Amino acid sequence: MFADFVRTTAELAPRTAVVLGSGLGAAAAAFRERRGIGFAEVPGLVPTTVTGHAGRLAVGHWDGVAVVLFRGRLHAYEGHAAGLVAGPVRLAAELGIARLILTNAAGGIRPDLTPGSLLALNGHLNLFGRDAWKRLAHGVPPAAPYSPRLLGLLADLPTGVYAGLTGPSYETPAEIRALARCGADAVGMSTVLEAEAAAARRLEVCAISCITNTAAGIGGATPAHSEVLATAARAVDRLGAVIARLLRDAGQSRDAGQSRDTGQ
Repeated sequence: MFADFVRTTAELAPRTAVVLGSGLGAAAAAFRERRGIGFAEVPGLVPTTVTGHAGRLAVGHWDGVAVVLFRGRLHAYEGHAAGLVAGPVRLAAELGIARLILTNAAGGIRPDLTPGSLLALNGHLNLFGRDAWKRLAHGVPPAAPYSPRLLGLLADLPTGVYAGLTGPSYETPAEIRALARCGADAVGMSTVLEAEAAAARRLEVCAISCITNTAAGIGGATPAHSEVLATAARAVDRLGAVIARLLRDAGQSRDAGQSRDTGQ
């Protein structure tokens, strides 16, 4: 099965991969699958255990653009090591992918980021690991593995910093206040390890957060996974349209830039 998937991918020669986060699978309504397999059938991956993540890998066309699509992701809070969480990124690079579009469901910290908003990430706080808060207390600045070129193609979206925590429990109001003081605009439990792994492999990477809830303690909010999935379901059409535009524009602007560079 995996060998068949690799052959089909080589035939279609996609240059972009998309990872769809919690409850965001329906954003791929315009995706036309040529071949797909479960994570369990992919060497180096394991099935996902989280509701809202299909745990499926597919290759096909999204609005005419060849794409490798990860329907769901793996999380540290499932008990996985960082290397396994970043396994899909490693696989994407081995399949010849040059660009990675990450999406996630996130809690809004900044007041203007209300449920249903989309946020383009221009940085993140890596709060994975036992010493995460200690590192933050020493003034570690946000990491910025995100491609300025791809961010420029998302100029109609607000930008901000995402705080990635291990989970699985939602943050306390005190933690949210601390994150806000450290410059975080949104918070979630994914994306950070994948984005850093992609940048380390010289992939262009961008990430879009779908704000599915207000973070704990803001306006009396108490987050719940059911709320995350319900809000994600209402935002998928807009997210799908943004991804489709990004897929089209990313390839066109890159091709044009290469032509100018080579004099073609």
